[in-house]
Amino acid sequence: MIKQHYTSGKISIILVNYNGVDVLIDCLNSLEKFIPRDNCEIIVVDNNSQDNSLDILNDKFPHIKLIKLPKNVGFGAGNNAGAKVAKGEFLFLLNTDTILTNNILPHLLELMSENPDVGIIGPKLLFPDGSFQISFSPEISIKGEFAARKLHKNAENKNKLHIIEQDFQDIQEVDIVVGAAFFIRADLFNLLGGFDEKFFMYFEESDLCQRVRTKGYKVLYTPHVSLIHIRGYSVNKISNKMAVEYRRSQIYYYHKHRPMWEILILKIYLMFKFLSEYLKTSNPYSWEIIKLIFMYK
Repeated sequence: MIKQHYTSGKISIILVNYNGVDVLIDCLNSLEKFIPRDNCEIIVVDNNSQDNSLDILNDKFPHIKLIKLPKNVGFGAGNNAGAKVAKGEFLFLLNTDTILTNNILPHLLELMSENPDVGIIGPKLLFPDGSFQISFSPEISIKGEFAARKLHKNAENKNKLHIIEQDFQDIQEVDIVVGAAFFIRADLFNLLGGFDEKFFMYFEESDLCQRVRTKGYKVLYTPHVSLIHIRGYSVNKISNKMAVEYRRSQIYYYHKHRPMWEILILKIYLMFKFLSEYLKTSNPYSWEIIKLIFMYK
């Protein structure tokens, strides 16, 4: 009975858009092609885009539920705004730079129905050329970040990437799945208050995964369904600002979840790294990061 209940559960697909009309259209076209409308709703939250996103959405996708925000509130807060109006039992949070190549939802629903202790599922992500993309991570910590860095470094080597892919051929429990394709129980998302909106961008999905695990639920990675993720589209043009935002979120995450000795090690590392960089380059963004170190006490 439980399985039948969940497999018929309505799904709310939420996308947060900010000046991403060229990738957004491809994403929505793929949803139109592969996802039946009868059991799904699509919600686009627009973070006050200044391109022609809204005109195209109104013209080509009038049936989509559109939420227009007066300013760019970031990824987490944008998804929270979508979740507030979502009617689904499950939320599928998708980046706008993703493209579906088949209907992956039945598998995700089945996994949820068979595993009531699972709170979040992340599907396999592929680059546009079909190659394997890392979409999971160890827990955020000093040790975990070293492991994650090693993982991504190995992924740059084709042979090592193939080995990683072989190690993740089966459904398995992980610490974190990336927010590009994030399938979560709506009641759990709401119970936790959604994403922590103090994370404007970066670490918000790591924080939510951590809080889900603290509640006693598992985070699963499944390689049995996949979708394309272009990756990095939305931040490529403003990389310096995003570097500052990354460090802001990192420091906040450590203050929220990690012991004092790890916070201290992180701050010492950042001080040496960015003070050295500032003295060499006078990059004002390096100085912004140095100031962040002293913001959180």
